[in-house]
Amino acid sequence: MDTIHLKSPHGWINDPNGFIYYNGKYHLFYQYFPYAPQWGRMHWGHAVSDDLTNWKHLEIALFPTKESDADGCFSGSAIEKDGKLIIFYTGVKYDKPNPENINVSLNTLIPTQLMITSNDGFTFNNFTGKKTIIPAIKDPAIGSMSDTRDPKVWQGKNGYFYIVLGTNVNKKGRLLFYRSKDLFKWEYMNFAECKDSTVDYGDNWECPNYFEVDGTGVLIFSPERTKNGSQALCMVSQFDEEKCSLEIGSNFQYVDYGLDLYAPQVTTDKNKNTIVIAWLRMPDVMADNTIGMMCIPRVCEVKNNHIYFRPHPYIREKFKRTIKSPNESDGAYLLCACIKNGERIIVGGYIIGRENNSVYTDRTNVIHNHTELQNHHNTPSVKNGNDVEIYVDTNIIEVYVNDGEYVLTNAVYDLTEEIKNFTSSTIHLYGLNNK
Repeated sequence: MDTIHLKSPHGWINDPNGFIYYNGKYHLFYQYFPYAPQWGRMHWGHAVSDDLTNWKHLEIALFPTKESDADGCFSGSAIEKDGKLIIFYTGVKYDKPNPENINVSLNTLIPTQLMITSNDGFTFNNFTGKKTIIPAIKDPAIGSMSDTRDPKVWQGKNGYFYIVLGTNVNKKGRLLFYRSKDLFKWEYMNFAECKDSTVDYGDNWECPNYFEVDGTGVLIFSPERTKNGSQALCMVSQFDEEKCSLEIGSNFQYVDYGLDLYAPQVTTDKNKNTIVIAWLRMPDVMADNTIGMMCIPRVCEVKNNHIYFRPHPYIREKFKRTIKSPNESDGAYLLCACIKNGERIIVGGYIIGRENNSVYTDRTNVIHNHTELQNHHNTPSVKNGNDVEIYVDTNIIEVYVNDGEYVLTNAVYDLTEEIKNFTSSTIHLYGLNNK
């Protein structure tokens, strides 16, 4: 049972997939290589929760069985229809496997978009239940044959179902839109890309999500190989259902300014809040010989064209027990504080501070042997106050600024229990509620 942060049960995990509230439970699938703590031929792991805080890992949901997914079941999403849970994902095969490691391609991937239906959300027929819905792209003017993937499905106001895929043309990222009346037959409709040549949105767009929050459209996607590496971005943009068009401009935010989160997945909770979860990229394995975890679920809201990501209320409810020091926490703990310009706090060697009205973090002392990583991160200028909520767990720290105005999340190692160098008297510590 994982509490607060869902981790790999064995081996490696990355992208969250198929995140959905279905039949009274939250289902979270994830990219999974169960045999070693390293990337390999992808399966879909599966975890469920009643409250988004306590996760139970189940049997592997998807695994390679077809020629089209022989080398991996890549990322995708889920939707409920007629009481059934329907998953859409990218299956891949290698055009030239590595004879020394069959889990790795020597050249390119050939992706196909597939679907599989479950009557209960727990059982999946991997041998006869998979159906191809979108074959590999053959027209290079539309998208890349080797880099088109990660279907996100939703139902529009007009009753049609839509899928968005990430791809690129001539190493310039774009999105592809498909439409269906029944979820089985899909028609290519349109594409979207950024027309501003001065913006660096990378050369391939992974894990796109489109959704609306109180009528405002939001796009999240993860461009590969931008000037700051591969990062998760978000922006306000409205999808035109009839034209299947979307404007992609130059005004964007990072989903998380710690720059360690990738491939966010979006769903709604049982109260119709829009919630987001993402994969924490980690440079080293953890003490339990696993690698990879998810951030805590976040509620997404939009105010004045700014996108907020707040800790889900269920998470906050877990931290109601006042404690005097981290060693009373019984695992993860929450630190609430007010940080003004010139102040800082050191949490187990991890520094959170504020300078020139920007909140920054520095993990130099808690991530070793990785000088290639950017260890100092900062937000844009903050506007709404000085408050921070800091969620501290063994290998992850999440810093929420002004109720989600900005967030900074980082992978950390070898934290101590010290909290020091804090100049304000507004610090409060909370441990997980006693069971």
